[in-house]
Amino acid sequence: MKIPILFGAVIALLGAVVYLYMQLDHVKKDLTNTNTTMQAQLDKLVEASSLNTRTNSRRVDELKEQLERARRQAAQAAGAAKDEALKKVDEAKSQLQAAQQQAKQELQADISQAKEAADTKISAVGSEVSNVKTDVAATKTELEKTVADLKRATGDLDGHSVLIATNAKELAALRTLGERNYIDFTVTKSKTSSKVSDIQILLKKADLKKHTFTIELTVDDATVEKKDKVMNEPVQFMTSKSKQPYELVVNKVTKDTIAGYLAVPKVLNQRN
Repeated sequence: MKIPILFGAVIALLGAVVYLYMQLDHVKKDLTNTNTTMQAQLDKLVEASSLNTRTNSRRVDELKEQLERARRQAAQAAGAAKDEALKKVDEAKSQLQAAQQQAKQELQADISQAKEAADTKISAVGSEVSNVKTDVAATKTELEKTVADLKRATGDLDGHSVLIATNAKELAALRTLGERNYIDFTVTKSKTSSKVSDIQILLKKADLKKHTFTIELTVDDATVEKKDKVMNEPVQFMTSKSKQPYELVVNKVTKDTIAGYLAVPKVLNQRN
């Protein structure tokens, strides 16, 4: 019983060995095929990698060349722009200098014209001033002569002699002296009095042949008669507004009219 069992075991062991050998051979073949396949794929990958490397290298070289070309162009453009900018600066500088020179010339011309005009005006003004001085001197001389020719008459109030004017020229001289205010008047014979400044004058009689007149003066609500007064005789009277007398002078007497002026003191105040 042991031998057949042992023989069977040996046969089974041999069968197992043969099976394992066949499996091992099959695995070896599969491994060989796999290695071959992997080697082929690896070769393809290496070849593809080499191709990509060469392509990338060429691309890098092209990019480097483009970059270098761009740098050169940029440098050239910068140089050209710099030259153009310097050229424009020089042109602007030349234009500015030309404009400054022209402005300077125009300013000098304007100054010369203004100076000539000023000299002309100064000469004209000097001539006018000289003429005015001459006119003033002549007027002053004429005024002094007129003042010297003014007549003096004695007032009927204080007995002092006063300057009187007998015509418009002499009255203008009195106004120029400025010692009093002078008001012209013309009064016609009437039933009502005429207001002259702050007084009332009523003409009662006028004698053309004798050059005399009679009037009533109303001053400070009081009426006083000045009878048979002579032409160019100062008629004096006091008022409450001044410490100096008013003076009334008649320069013209006609049948029904008298004309002359009223001399009012410049300083008017209340009497004490």
